[in-house]
Amino acid sequence: MKTRVISGILVVAITMALVWSGGLVLTIGLMITASIGFVEMTKALGVRGSSDKLHVLELLGILSTAFFYILIWLGMPKEHLILYVLLMLPFFMAITVFTYPKNKTEQAIKAYFSFVYVTVMLGFILLTRNFTAPGSLDKEGSFYNTGFFAAWMIFISAWGSDTCAYFAGVALGKHKAFPKLSPKKSVEGCIGGVVGSGIFGLLYAMILNGVGRGFPGMYWVFPLLGVAGSIIGQIGDLSASAIKRDMKIKDYGYVIPGHGGILDRFDSIIFTAPMIYLLVILFIS
Repeated sequence: MKTRVISGILVVAITMALVWSGGLVLTIGLMITASIGFVEMTKALGVRGSSDKLHVLELLGILSTAFFYILIWLGMPKEHLILYVLLMLPFFMAITVFTYPKNKTEQAIKAYFSFVYVTVMLGFILLTRNFTAPGSLDKEGSFYNTGFFAAWMIFISAWGSDTCAYFAGVALGKHKAFPKLSPKKSVEGCIGGVVGSGIFGLLYAMILNGVGRGFPGMYWVFPLLGVAGSIIGQIGDLSASAIKRDMKIKDYGYVIPGHGGILDRFDSIIFTAPMIYLLVILFIS
């Protein structure tokens, strides 16, 4: 437990430092995080088979991940990013085409899924951090732009939900929510996570207004982000658990002592990041 707590604090501290810095620092941090997570997923799905060496599809995925984050950092238009993600499928399938029957289509499909599931989804952290609201909300070239404040809600809603769900489950949990998938999760815990995350969002909005960084007429937005982030974050957590159960593995990796791999710690973040980004561009912009 001590190891888990210490490593958890370190992960939070490093994450905060990266998000606060933004720019190239956050880009490189996410590039490394996503690359490790991508390999964890491809390994879990059996892309490399029984081999311990990186598969050519994994090498392609790592290079694709690095280039994807560089494109975001350079300010590539969103439609071009979408085109890049779509065009990566032919590249992954090309490995099968030129090495068949050594490599199967199943491997390419699993590798491409891993690329979208980890690399693309985590990329919304950087997209949110870089977001600049049009009009009078953000000054040209301001470090403390809308994205700076909105990006924290990705982690507040996901990790705040996890914390509240745990304590609500311990104190009130009586009805199992997903007995076959995650026996320890209770209905009361899930509800507690959603409510708690909404409260954290409200407190965050109050803090922003208290220090003069609030968004006029948008006091309700951050509780909404908290609730929505909690709901989809819990789905992300359970989705990662379902994959592990299907693949018959306990953890995705051993990068974070006491927690497992990157995907074991960021499973809810992977789903929360794009949801928060969507709500930010819908309501704050």
